[in-house]
Amino acid sequence: MQDWLTAAVVTFVGLLPIANPFSTAVVFLTITEGFDEARRMQQARLACIYMACVLWVFLAAGALIMAFFGISIPGVRIAGGLIVARVGFGMLNPEPEAQLPSDLREEASHIRDVAFTPLAMPMLSGPGSIAITISTAANADGLGENLAIAAGIGLVAFVSFLVLRASERVVGYLGATGMQAMSRIMGFLLVCVGIQFVVVGVQEIMSEPGFIGPIVEAIQGVR
Repeated sequence: MQDWLTAAVVTFVGLLPIANPFSTAVVFLTITEGFDEARRMQQARLACIYMACVLWVFLAAGALIMAFFGISIPGVRIAGGLIVARVGFGMLNPEPEAQLPSDLREEASHIRDVAFTPLAMPMLSGPGSIAITISTAANADGLGENLAIAAGIGLVAFVSFLVLRASERVVGYLGATGMQAMSRIMGFLLVCVGIQFVVVGVQEIMSEPGFIGPIVEAIQGVR
């Protein structure tokens, strides 16, 4: 039971910063401008449902994808860590035009349904979230931990919905300075998570017999 709780908490802590619903709230307000309150809440609810479904699919199919492409668990950890760290660095040093692209705003303003794109994909469940999900699932032991990870994903989606539902209050309360501070704090956490993923992946590769064996044999041959 403790392992299941740990898996759920790790998933929640790892996914929430990279999903970053606080920064998505700004985009949400912009692209739903002109929607009535009921329509806006429907879009927020659908976006979070889509987000959870996308990540649950990768949670369930992650092992099959890895087997099909011949990807090892350490490889997934390192790749996922690099992606997450890259996203984190971008949040620490954001480019103003990259935070809310004008072409995205213009295109989204003409789309009746914005729940799946751009809210769920790629904002809430982009490459970083998918990498975190697959990497966490790769370390899961049994059905119980996988269900715990799924629960963690669901909790992140629920928190994201609460933030989007209260987006006007959140953005108004935090203000521009608060949003920047929140983004940088989450960016720093993402860099730490990404670097840790890379460190663990490198350690796993170096501990494999196929990697360390030839090195030991070469040293013994020199002696």
